[in-house]
Amino acid sequence: MHVGNGATLTLGSGYINNNATIDCFDSITIGDDVAIASGVTFRDSDDHMINGNTKICAPIIIDDHVWIGVNATILKGVHIGKGAIVAAGALVTRDVPEKGLVGAVPARVIKENVSWE
Repeated sequence: MHVGNGATLTLGSGYINNNATIDCFDSITIGDDVAIASGVTFRDSDDHMINGNTKICAPIIIDDHVWIGVNATILKGVHIGKGAIVAAGALVTRDVPEKGLVGAVPARVIKENVSWE
């Protein structure tokens, strides 16, 4: 886990399994009742400008009751809605709707109105 100078990491309730990586350079917020599997990576920064793009950091927001599967990667600027599921191995580069199931590389919505316990 790395939280840079001036960065904000907010952790709610739930659990984070082993080998998870959190690299927080700007802001990462994880809500309540969030299940984070082994090997998940959160990274809110690119670390370098690419083709003159000066926006290298953007907040990550994980709403309540979200399940993030094994070896998923959540990148900068992503907002994962309440009750969503991120499939194992997904590379999340865009927002995930509430109660949405996303998977693939890059992640896309596979199913809507899912529920999990």
